[in-house]
Amino acid sequence: MIPNKKENYDDINPLKKSFTKWFKNKWSNDPLFSILIALIIMVVLQTLTLGFDFNSFGEWFQAWTSNWINILRNNAGVGIVALGMTFVIMTGGIDLSVGSTLVVTGAFAMYLLDTGTQGILGMVGITGAPAILLTIVLVLAFGYALGALIGITITKGMVPPFIATLGAMMIFRSVTQHFTQGYNTTVPIEFLQISSFKIGNLMIMPIIYWAIIAAILYYVSKRTTFGRQIIAVGSNERAAKLSGVHVNKVKLRVYALMGLLVSIAAIIQVSRIGSMDFSNAGRGMEMDAIAAAVVGGTNMLGGRGYILGTVYGMLIIAVMNNLLNLFGVPPFLREAFKGVIVIVAVLLQRKEKTA
Repeated sequence: MIPNKKENYDDINPLKKSFTKWFKNKWSNDPLFSILIALIIMVVLQTLTLGFDFNSFGEWFQAWTSNWINILRNNAGVGIVALGMTFVIMTGGIDLSVGSTLVVTGAFAMYLLDTGTQGILGMVGITGAPAILLTIVLVLAFGYALGALIGITITKGMVPPFIATLGAMMIFRSVTQHFTQGYNTTVPIEFLQISSFKIGNLMIMPIIYWAIIAAILYYVSKRTTFGRQIIAVGSNERAAKLSGVHVNKVKLRVYALMGLLVSIAAIIQVSRIGSMDFSNAGRGMEMDAIAAAVVGGTNMLGGRGYILGTVYGMLIIAVMNNLLNLFGVPPFLREAFKGVIVIVAVLLQRKEKTA
């Protein structure tokens, strides 16, 4: 008996329809799913662009892996900052000062560690491992304090986050540039191992720091009272107050955490290259961090954000930059592509809200 082709088609068609319906539903209602699909597409495009003109699969895989390690390592610092920016935006705020905070905390680290005549710790006889450990502690505390100061300005001074962080951005970089004119530092070789230490002949320490911090903040956002309070404050500040949430305290802690994360990024950067360009370091970092958070599904109006989504968003931007570099797109035009991605991400959020 010859099988009925129409019957066979009818048997298969419901499966196709159910998959299509499932995919559309996931794409529309699960931001992490749609972001992950976009990331996979970007990775496929990047792989195809990298090409397969190699003598063996092993040679191709080594080149592909090396390219990815470079991408991740180069974006680990801003990736860490983007995680903090996610929390800030979730509260309905913004932080434009992260690039300048990176500069001032990086300069502080270099002043402490300088092996020349101007090194603060060297002047008091603290050198070697104790100097490195003390520097890390002091820089982290300094970054936390700067973030807390911004938080106090916003909560106690009632200054809008945009204005408070814009002012901090100009103050931090200006003061740093004034006190570092003509200043040349030499940091200990041991300090460089923070980022340059090799695991299996690979320099992946910045990537490991990024992954650990992302895991911690993911847990905080999903499993702690603080994480739920951040969402409550960003969703409806008045309702959060009526529910017993200390709104100002939550905001203060979020900005202090932001400062702490930026100081970690500063330590990573200084230990990677052994110095810092005080005029240009961190410029545009705030835009990259905001872009990663927004592309990752964080709502610019507050109340919603995803740590994992921010990691995906940072990877999308990093891969896009790598693709544009492989295509030979001029550096000045690359920012335009980044801007388009951010605008599209916000438009999709508005569409989702009105749906």
